[in-house]
Amino acid sequence: MNTNTTTRDPATGRDSEVQARWHPLIASDRVEGTAVYDREGEKIGTVRKLMLGKIDGQVRYVVIGSGGMFGFGEDDVPLPWDSLDFDKDLGGYKLRNLSKADFEKEKAPSFERGQEPDWSEDYDRTVRLYYFRTI
Repeated sequence: MNTNTTTRDPATGRDSEVQARWHPLIASDRVEGTAVYDREGEKIGTVRKLMLGKIDGQVRYVVIGSGGMFGFGEDDVPLPWDSLDFDKDLGGYKLRNLSKADFEKEKAPSFERGQEPDWSEDYDRTVRLYYFRTI
């Protein structure tokens, strides 16, 4: 799939159309800062970091900043990677099974910015049960 993108040439100041080839891979630094939406397309946060399995190298979680105002008072919320789909129209990741109201009402597992959970099997089970209980 190819997409057309308009870019501004810094030397001339003119807009030019560049054809970019879409592919299924993305560099981790490009994932950080990407918006995350609920199943209806309401923004619930922004990707702060990815958590990878040390042994298998697989992405396990996307940790998003959510809540607060303008980044202040946000909590970090781990979302299982397999609970998200990339939505090309939104240009971000979309939760498969929770609405924003469910996400806020039921208080998703989270931790304060600057803190880290123990990422144990028990914690993994708690997070996964939260996101996959309604499937």
